[in-house]
Amino acid sequence: MKTVKIYTDGACSGNPGPGGLGVVLLYGSARKELSKGFELTTNNRMEILAAIEGLKALKEPCTIKLYSDSKYLVDAINKNWVKKWQENNWMRNKKDKALNIDLWIKLTELLEIHNVEFIWVKGHADNEENNRCDQLAREAAAADNKESDSNYTEMLKEI
Repeated sequence: MKTVKIYTDGACSGNPGPGGLGVVLLYGSARKELSKGFELTTNNRMEILAAIEGLKALKEPCTIKLYSDSKYLVDAINKNWVKKWQENNWMRNKKDKALNIDLWIKLTELLEIHNVEFIWVKGHADNEENNRCDQLAREAAAADNKESDSNYTEMLKEI
């Protein structure tokens, strides 16, 4: 299997508010950058979606080191929170439903294809690729051609 490094970041101007994601994929000397902006979303949704978009960009199963400055994302995977929520019918505890279920489902499906190690990096520090992802995400959040995060809008209706 190929070994790929993926750096991801999400940004939101207000939370909720306009948001964006940035991704840098590295394989050998090859580099690919991705970004998308959304009209109304949350920072956590952008963090998860950045990981999804990075994994979706791969054409075959790979071994991946995925770097994120989101403790929410990294801990949810590394501490098996997502697995527990899924086993409990997407409940975090007896009364609170897990958030961002649509994205966690997509992410767990991709994790079945790839061998992914999630690694936390300090945000806004000296990690060049994380800083580039942050720039991509902020630019996408500020751009005029943002998409609708329709699942977030639907989730708001349920609350």
